[in-house]
Amino acid sequence: MKIKITAAILISMLFTISCTDLSEDLYDKVEDGNFGNTSKEVDALVGGAYSSLRGFADGISNNYPTCEYVFFLTETVSDEATIPTRGTNWYDGGQYQDAQKHTWKADNRMILSAWRYNYTGIAKINSIIYQIDKSSLSDTAKAPIYAELKALRAYYYYNLLDLFGNVPIVTNFEDTSLPSNSTRKQVYDFVEKELTDALPHLNSNVVYSKMTKNVAYSLLARLYLNSEAFIGTARWQDCLNMCQKISGYSLTPDFFANFATENQKSPEIIFAIPYDSKAGTVGNYMNSMSCHYLHKLTVSATADYPWSANGMCAQPGVFSAFADTDKRKKCMVAGDQINKATGQVIIMDSGEKLTYTEEVTSVADAKENQGVRLGKYEMKEGEQWERDHDLVVIRYAEILMMQAECYVRLGSPDLAKPFLQQVTARAGEEMPATIDLHFIDQELLKEFTFEGRRRTDNIRFGTFFLPWWEKGTTEKYRAIFPIPSTVLTTNKNLKQNPGY
Repeated sequence: MKIKITAAILISMLFTISCTDLSEDLYDKVEDGNFGNTSKEVDALVGGAYSSLRGFADGISNNYPTCEYVFFLTETVSDEATIPTRGTNWYDGGQYQDAQKHTWKADNRMILSAWRYNYTGIAKINSIIYQIDKSSLSDTAKAPIYAELKALRAYYYYNLLDLFGNVPIVTNFEDTSLPSNSTRKQVYDFVEKELTDALPHLNSNVVYSKMTKNVAYSLLARLYLNSEAFIGTARWQDCLNMCQKISGYSLTPDFFANFATENQKSPEIIFAIPYDSKAGTVGNYMNSMSCHYLHKLTVSATADYPWSANGMCAQPGVFSAFADTDKRKKCMVAGDQINKATGQVIIMDSGEKLTYTEEVTSVADAKENQGVRLGKYEMKEGEQWERDHDLVVIRYAEILMMQAECYVRLGSPDLAKPFLQQVTARAGEEMPATIDLHFIDQELLKEFTFEGRRRTDNIRFGTFFLPWWEKGTTEKYRAIFPIPSTVLTTNKNLKQNPGY
């Protein structure tokens, strides 16, 4: 087919966006007006927008949502996880230590990866909207397509609002000008309007891994839950209103069914990023980033399991925050690691036993076996490096927890109990007589361990700014990250976030 090169080339250069996509679409090119006029062609175009959720890698940075940059950034600046330097491994210019200590700078590659992941997804969607604009479809036919695409774009902008605050809003594929910062309030308003405008045209049914009314309501609930942290205006009741519009989901009785290889079957998952190694998807290797190099021996007697990188682990205190009776505690791998072939504890090259300990000596000098490891997603014999489980983005437990938190914040803790009861009962835990924000905060930690959302919770509860393991008091300006230095170099119209 005929291909037209457009202004997107300049936009992609502006944001140092890669021209690589999992589905082989090029981000700096769009098909001409002869494409996108049939249902099949439209599905192909919109499918490209969803494929951007899986991210990409190039010579500049790793930009997969599950990788040691994008996912680990939000985890390692929270009170949940850390990537300690182990000997000569995992130093990488000190970027992980800086994340732990809250001393990051604008040249941290993790921050660049988060920026590029989101803006690449936005650029892809803008190019598809342009193609739909040029198609011969009727306005009536275009409306639900625009709604789905703009709601997905709002997801990326929500991430940027949360992470960076004062970011450029770029929606016009043909605009070649260099954009300036929008204020955080302007980005907030943009996300809200895009989602509310899309709602009348979105699918009302439960559709797995697609932008539906339920997903839009969930994103608006997140926006309103964090409104006070984002723009200084509390909107607890608005969050409740959105949660109460969500329907068709329930908690799966088995907590870990949400993280099984075939987790698309869970009735709890509202939105996920699908992966299927047989279909050629790439980037879903998070399960190989945490456990010890020899951990494969605990999964398979023949070591038929991918190599592990011995990276991210829980911060000291997280594992012991769980009661032993809490079923969710199994989301972490701790203690002696048994070789399936011998039945004995694995011995590391140092001659010591591979026993994962909660203690970590320091973020700058940890032993190979220190730190409790991520074990939430299923690990099984015969897996490939690219896992087949889908990455969970939103699940119904979050909707229940948001309602509970809002009722507590509005001074009605008794109204929170029915929502909390569903979550704690599944975990096998009892609720205390008094429901307060501290209890909510700890339940969020235990329910969503290693799901990439703890930083946002820390900021909303104010704990982000308090000292914790290997971190002193954090300055308020670090509630958002700096705009990456390479982006500022490319676009002189952008100003750095305050404090940086």
